[in-house]
Amino acid sequence: MAFRAGVPLKDMEFVQYHPTGLPGTGILITEGSRGEGGVLLNKDGYRYLQDYDLGPPDPWPRKNAMELGPRDRLSQAFWHEQKKGRTIKTLHGDVVHLDLRALGEKKINERLPMVRDLAKSYVGVDPVYAPIPVRPVVHYTMGGIDSNIDAATSIEGLFTAGECACVSINGANRLGSNSLTELLVFGARAGQGAARIAAGSHKTNPGSAIQKQAEAAEGRIKKLFGANGGGETVSGLRDEMNTTMEEGAGIYRTDASLRQSCEKMNDIGKRFANIELKDKSNVYNTDLLHVLELGAMIDVARAIIVSALQRKESRGSHQRLDFIKRDDKTYLRHSLAHYVPGQDPDITYRDVVITRSKPGTRVYGGGQK
Repeated sequence: MAFRAGVPLKDMEFVQYHPTGLPGTGILITEGSRGEGGVLLNKDGYRYLQDYDLGPPDPWPRKNAMELGPRDRLSQAFWHEQKKGRTIKTLHGDVVHLDLRALGEKKINERLPMVRDLAKSYVGVDPVYAPIPVRPVVHYTMGGIDSNIDAATSIEGLFTAGECACVSINGANRLGSNSLTELLVFGARAGQGAARIAAGSHKTNPGSAIQKQAEAAEGRIKKLFGANGGGETVSGLRDEMNTTMEEGAGIYRTDASLRQSCEKMNDIGKRFANIELKDKSNVYNTDLLHVLELGAMIDVARAIIVSALQRKESRGSHQRLDFIKRDDKTYLRHSLAHYVPGQDPDITYRDVVITRSKPGTRVYGGGQK
């Protein structure tokens, strides 16, 4: 909504994956499972993370952090195993196994009761007796509505906070567990700023620009109710969008994959114009809700793809196989996607403001990258 109203979306190419989601649900299996001693196994029952550089060595002799490595590196390791044909085929895509059996029933019930309940309820697996199928799932977007440190946007009176916002405290790769703190801090700032605006405002007319936007939104809804349809469905277009985003703009990206996804999303956007509401009622119309959400997601997906296509480097969660190094000289800048109706967004850039924390090379034990 902010994007369409004229506020740019910032740093949308930075999308964080969580390495252990339940297939077909998007539900996360907590990192505590691995912290307690759970291990990841490929289709051969092999603990494959020992083959990848995933962080500093643990106190006992071992090549690297393995299951205790960072989210993005574990997700990338899954991608490599998948390309090698070592993952497990399921109806909901390829998976690997998270094996907690060595912990025993007592410890699982004491430390990970919700994990046991989720696995039994959603994939029919009791982790006491069998490994849990898991795969990387999109978890968090570092980008979002461009805002300053006071949660204010470029539109006077419009404030934003939480995951939809981009104050840029997360950079290109959010640290785990800080999203609640971010929401509380900037939610408070947004509320305080909005209260100040409201207390000092004497305007009774919202302004012609806002009125035009309201009329345009009303027109879009009326058009949906009047559409005869062209055979397109919300579920069908969503599945296609999901597939093209995962394949072309997922854990790893290339120029070719991003351009292919861009073409596909443009096609989906055109076909969305032919979608038909099955429910024409005015009360609790979930069909309308799903259609409106899909239209919004198509716009956001375009912002992610085009921002990723133009950032020709690898940084944080944005990993390009054709540009594997970080390029601070050219891309130590925030991307800003500007809405263009019915087209790919325009991308501009803003320099990153460096204060006390200087950019450094991401290194682990022994100085290895």
